[in-house]
Amino acid sequence: MTSLRELQVGESLENIQLTPVSRLDLIKYAGASGDYNPIHTIDEEAEKAGLPGIIAHGMWTMGNLAKLFTPYYEEGFIQDYQIRFRSMVFLNDVITLKATLKEMSDEQLNFDVAAVNQDDKVVIKGSIKFSTYS
Repeated sequence: MTSLRELQVGESLENIQLTPVSRLDLIKYAGASGDYNPIHTIDEEAEKAGLPGIIAHGMWTMGNLAKLFTPYYEEGFIQDYQIRFRSMVFLNDVITLKATLKEMSDEQLNFDVAAVNQDDKVVIKGSIKFSTYS
């Protein structure tokens, strides 16, 4: 697809499958975001918190959803996100990003978005408003 405008309501963008979540991904995100909560980078701390291991930052997963729209930034921009965190993302999880066009107008496209893990469990669900340039 060369343009978002070619989509019809109910059609989806091409899914993006991320590489398995690595400790390095989370360490880099901690540095970039300033979120140094050790449950994201230190096994022992995650286990002390009652987790089976370190978990990805929710915002790391949410931020990755923008990758679905990167090819279309010449057409517009993400104006708004509405996200619900549904489940945790662990080391080595393989996350697939999905977006389906829900409605469209002359200047805005509304998408349902989700991130699912390798077991097809939804970890994030929500919507994105993509505004087009006039």
